[in-house]
Amino acid sequence: MPLSLADQLENLLPQTQCTKCGYPACRPYAEAMADGSASYNQCPPGGQEGVARLAHVLGKPVIPLDITHGHERVRPVAVIDEAYCIGCTLCIQACPVDAILGAPKQMHAILPDLCTGCDLCVAPCPVDCISMVEVTHGKTGWDAWTQQQADQARRQFHFRQDRLKREKQENDDRLAAKAAAKLKTISAEPALAPEEVQAQERKKAIIAAAIERARLKKLENDNLAKPEEKK
Repeated sequence: MPLSLADQLENLLPQTQCTKCGYPACRPYAEAMADGSASYNQCPPGGQEGVARLAHVLGKPVIPLDITHGHERVRPVAVIDEAYCIGCTLCIQACPVDAILGAPKQMHAILPDLCTGCDLCVAPCPVDCISMVEVTHGKTGWDAWTQQQADQARRQFHFRQDRLKREKQENDDRLAAKAAAKLKTISAEPALAPEEVQAQERKKAIIAAAIERARLKKLENDNLAKPEEKK
């Protein structure tokens, strides 16, 4: 089956998932280029060579990189100053490829082989202990990044997205189970006075509504996931 235009364009992006293009990830940017709502010169990590690659697939002229989205630069990786890290986990939450290890109130560490140099971990750090250190010695754009690294970054990004979705569903399931148990407990409570009966019914209605919202949300998420599974 031939690749869609969005697929072809996504395959030409460096997969840093840095959001500098103005989109939340590389895939949405590829889709925007495919439908004409975004230009093909908005990816600083891909640099000028990236613009040329995208222009070739789109059948358009090579144009300068739009530096309002950032300059082409030597590729950096994030480094954490251990002396100042407070273990807040904000950088872990920001990293799009799970390149940061750590736990609450424990010192964090960067996995340099996974870091895409996206900068997204820098701003959330409340103690400014993260620095971006150049590692490619004058090489920029695709000269500083290989297709193998891009493929790995995309796998890591998808792995993280799947993990977050799974963890959210597991948490929702736990809350739904607690709500069901609470409803069962309330239903078993004796209600002696009329006002107690009303209060009991009110609690049961609130919990039942919460359970129904959770059920509908799970159904919605399952339906959204089906097209991705077929893809």
